[in-house]
Amino acid sequence: MAKAHIITKDGTKVTIEGTPQEVASLVTQLKGGIPQTSVISKTTKKHKGQAKATPVNLISEFIDGGFFKKPKELGAIKIALEEQGHYYPVTSLSPALLRLVRKRQLRRIKDKKRWLYVN
Repeated sequence: MAKAHIITKDGTKVTIEGTPQEVASLVTQLKGGIPQTSVISKTTKKHKGQAKATPVNLISEFIDGGFFKKPKELGAIKIALEEQGHYYPVTSLSPALLRLVRKRQLRRIKDKKRWLYVN
């Protein structure tokens, strides 16, 4: 995404965002109609390395950190997420955990009518 900030002679500020071709086209059109403009353009890059904070991604980080070395209940996982500032209802966490079980990143064990999750 490219961005151009244009300040005209009379002090009017114009900001243009778009693809580099769109911005260049509009800047050349504006330069023709507006005398003595100063153009500052810069491109911004999206962060591709950061994963979105979804329950599956957050729980995967717990797996990598060794959180599941001992069996954990669903409530303990919910509390651990809340400690990091991520609040999800239990009804959203259980499908996320089941997806990780199906991907074989976690195992689950039934103990006294409750599921425990372990790595």
